[in-house]
Parts: sequence; structure tokens; C-alpha cells
Amino acid sequence: MPLLERFQSAIHSFKSLLKQQFAVPVDAKNQITVPTTFTPDRTGMRGVWIPSTDCKVLTSKQRIAEAMDFLADTGFNTIFPVVWNRGFTAYPSQIMREQFGIEIDARYQGRDPLAELIVEANRVGLKVIPWFEYGFVSSYNLNGGHLLAKKPEWAARDCSGNLLKKNKFEWMNSLDGEVQEFLLELMLEVARNYPVNGIQGDDRIALPSEGGYDEKTVERYLQECGREPPQNPKERHWLHWRADIITEFVARLHRELKAINPDLLLSLSPSPYEWGLVEYLQDSQTWVDKKLVDMLHPQFYRRDFKAYKQLVDRLVDQQLSGEQLHCVSPGILLANRGSKYSMNPEHLLQVIAYNRARGIPGEVLFFYEGLRDNGNALAEVLKNGPYAR
Repeated sequence: MPLLERFQSAIHSFKSLLKQQFAVPVDAKNQITVPTTFTPDRTGMRGVWIPSTDCKVLTSKQRIAEAMDFLADTGFNTIFPVVWNRGFTAYPSQIMREQFGIEIDARYQGRDPLAELIVEANRVGLKVIPWFEYGFVSSYNLNGGHLLAKKPEWAARDCSGNLLKKNKFEWMNSLDGEVQEFLLELMLEVARNYPVNGIQGDDRIALPSEGGYDEKTVERYLQECGREPPQNPKERHWLHWRADIITEFVARLHRELKAINPDLLLSLSPSPYEWGLVEYLQDSQTWVDKKLVDMLHPQFYRRDFKAYKQLVDRLVDQQLSGEQLHCVSPGILLANRGSKYSMNPEHLLQVIAYNRARGIPGEVLFFYEGLRDNGNALAEVLKNGPYAR
């Protein structure tokens, strides 16, 4: 069946549902004329991120249980609950206690939200892949926060020697062996101590390309390459040399996860390639080529269908082979509290239908609260459409 016909078939059966339940206006630029059936995909990834920012799920056992019921009923099969952000864990961490004297985020003192969530997720048949949202980030607009206050030598530096900061996030030095060991051990701590299905590294298994100008990294580059780093942070050799160090970390993380349990999955969600390589040293093409990741969720956070389609077409036609696509479940932006953006139901169905038409078996949605907006509008179209049981 030609691509357009498959795509049209994937969308049309939702048309009357949308008219009846939501009466959603459709942007004429993105209007798609289409007709006949959508067969729910029961094998692909149907995932959702559960953060602790702008989301209250983790604040009590009751809310966790209610959220798990809701997601299972909607048709999801995998959840990505945050366990590492703002320099704190959402589970009691021996590593954090030993290194920083803080066992768990103060919001969860006396509890173990991760353990509570695993119990409730198992009850309703959901897989759990804990989400290390901050990765190598130390803080958000806090000058490095408590992590770099105690370990200033872990700070990433730009070419002026300043603490590396991008979009208000301050970074640890992802290229430093001690820093890598710290994050690796946090991830492995969860893999060893909890019955999870994998580990999610988000988009901050990375380093903004403006970084790498700390003394240790400069000295290493000088020793290995015979010259000092260029002032231009995006000079090709310097860029790839640093990206290769991040790739080596990904390889080690994958290897050590599998040593704990071969069934554990490594999931990463980089920015779209090649932008992610140039801006954040994320060589996701190499990660997939070398089979260093089990699941890749490129963050295709676009607010109109045409822009999303362009990213998918580039991924399918220029970057990955058909076999490689089986590990891909793009990240889709449902809501952005900072901008009041909220995806409309028909747009979500267009995106999912196009994924299937192009051979992409699943997606991960950002984020949980977007499903609950507007009277659970997005959850309803998923439940009655592509995620129907």
C-alpha cells in the first residue's frame, strides 16, 4: 500500500470521534483528507514521562495509584518516572548520602516514591523505566547548586573559564571521569536495587558544545591530539573528539546495565540528529549504529504537523535503516507549561498515524499532565483510537 494511503487509512477512523467529542478546529495548513481504518498497534512502545515539575503524581501513594490506573486504562504500556533532577533523587540513594549527605529529595523524606510506583505499575501491568532527567546537569539557574558547591572541580567550563550554562541549566563536566563515574553509579544503583525494566538517560547524557575548556579536558586534548582546543567550540575535530567521549560513556553504561541483567533496556532521548551532535555532542547516529542503546526517543518536540513530519522523514529516509527503526519511539510534546502550549487531539492522532505509516512502532509522550488537560481530551482519543485494547 502506498505511503499516503497507509497514512490516510491510519487517520480517518478517528474523524467522527473527534467531531463528536471535541469539535477541534484544524489548521488548514495541516488538514489531511483521509479515510478508513486504524488497527491499534499492540506491540509498539506506548510510553509517557512522569516528571516532578508541574506534576503531582509522585507526591503521594494515592496519587501514584490513581495515575497508574489512569494510564493503564488509557492503553499505555510503559512509564518513565523521574528519579534524578535538581541534584536530588526520588528514591533513597546510598551514593547521594555518601557523596553529598542527602539521601533523597526533601519532598519525599520518609518515603520511597520509586518503590511505591513500581508496586502500583506492576499491579496494572505497566513497565517501569526510571528517568534520570537531569543527567549531567547540576542545577537550574542556581549557579551549580549544592552539587558544585561541594565539588567545584566537577564543573564544566566554557572557553572563558566560566561555569557552563545553557538555557539556564548549569552543567557538570560530562567529559570528566569522576563525574561520569558518579552518574553511572546512580543509574546502576537503581538497576541493581529495583525490579525495573531499564534506565532512561533523557537528553542530558550530553554536554553543550560550548563546554570542554576545563583544565583536565584541555590537558587531555593536548596530550592526545598534540594541540590545544580551538576557540571555536564547533570546530569539527574538537567537536567529534568530545562527542566520542560521550559515546564511550554510553557504551560503558549499556555494557554495565547488561552485566546486571541482560534484559535491562538502555533508553536515551537525544535532540534530533545532527542538531544534537553540534549543540550537545550527542552522536545518536553512532549510538544506534554500534547498538549502544536499546531504545531511542529523539525529542521531536514540534508544534505543528508539517515540522514533525520533516523530522520523521529525515530520520527514516536519511539516517536510519528499516531494521534500526524498531528501536525508535520519538518523543512527542503534549504540553509546555512555560508557554501554555497544549497539543490538540487531531494533531496527536496525525503524528501517531504518520509514525505508523513510516514504520515507527511507538512513541513516548511528554508529559503526563498533558493527558489530563481539557477533561482528559488527549487520553480519550488515545483510548478510543490508536491505544485501544
